[in-house]
Amino acid sequence: MRKPILILGLLSAGVIAAWCGRALAPAAMPRAVTPRGPLYDWEKVSIQRFKEAAPSVVYITTTEERSRDIFGLDVVETPAGAGTGFIWDAQGHVVTNFHVIQGAARAFITLADGSQHEATYVGGAPDKDLAVLQILKPPAKLRPIPIGASADLQVGQSVLAIGNPFGLDQTLTTGIVSALGREIRSVTSRRISGVIQTDAAINPGNSGGPLLDSAGRLVGVNTAIQSPSGASAGIGFAMPVDIVNRVVPQLISRGRLERPDLGFEPVSPRMVDRAFGPQKGVMVGKVDRGGAAARAGLQGVGVEGRRVFAGDLVQAVNGRPVADWDALLDAIETLPLGSTVDLDIQRAGRKVRVPIRLEAPR
Repeated sequence: MRKPILILGLLSAGVIAAWCGRALAPAAMPRAVTPRGPLYDWEKVSIQRFKEAAPSVVYITTTEERSRDIFGLDVVETPAGAGTGFIWDAQGHVVTNFHVIQGAARAFITLADGSQHEATYVGGAPDKDLAVLQILKPPAKLRPIPIGASADLQVGQSVLAIGNPFGLDQTLTTGIVSALGREIRSVTSRRISGVIQTDAAINPGNSGGPLLDSAGRLVGVNTAIQSPSGASAGIGFAMPVDIVNRVVPQLISRGRLERPDLGFEPVSPRMVDRAFGPQKGVMVGKVDRGGAAARAGLQGVGVEGRRVFAGDLVQAVNGRPVADWDALLDAIETLPLGSTVDLDIQRAGRKVRVPIRLEAPR
């Protein structure tokens, strides 16, 4: 019986010796930090622009009302969605995408300092995917975002996007203007032209956030991404600030975008092709009695027995060609109410120029 006891003792002594050896060995020291040196100039610019703009960027959460039973008697509020917005003015107006707050019962805005505030809906332009909220009790010293211009943007310019992707607040991504003049569809399926394309990473939750130039000015509102997975694939789109700066004041003052009314309804391109063959332009369908088109003498589609007569085909506005209804609306909605424009139309094979006064919708 002595040999097993002796072996066990030797093993125990070895374990103790090994443990003691580790305990007595000098502790491992952290490696020396290699000096970094100064930041690059482009890094300093990004850091500074983020510090300047971050206080103007907000996190938006919404709730919706849902019924717990089939009779709709027990209605509760549940989280609906989230997105980004930015401070427009010192009165607490916040700009975001329309699709961020669409269908919401209530909206809450979290400022950069972490404070949360309830907001009310001021107005929206679904065709432009823009909306304005207002903080019910705006705190003092809100920092409105600086406004830039988008008409002079160039492909290759540096841009920065700040938002709340996947609920991760105050996130900065950088990139360039990848392309200009892109087209996307709004929540109403209306075409939005002149959109900015960027490779700055834009993910769900970035919607409604600012796209800034290297001077820290707002040049666009991040609106959509193009990706099979729904995550950033380097193709993001932003509403140009020149449109935003025209639409938002109207939403604040009127609650809606008030575009001129031409006083007629267009014929759908499919119907035009079927009845008259392919045409370039917008065919006048029904002319509103007493409207601008009627006073200008525009002629709509006519029917005599089994024969259908083509209406006037609008092909240009102030010399600017228009291929479809969206292009026609784009051409007139930037013009002031009460102004007169020239429509180049085709009537019974003849080209005619017709002046028409832009009026507010009746």
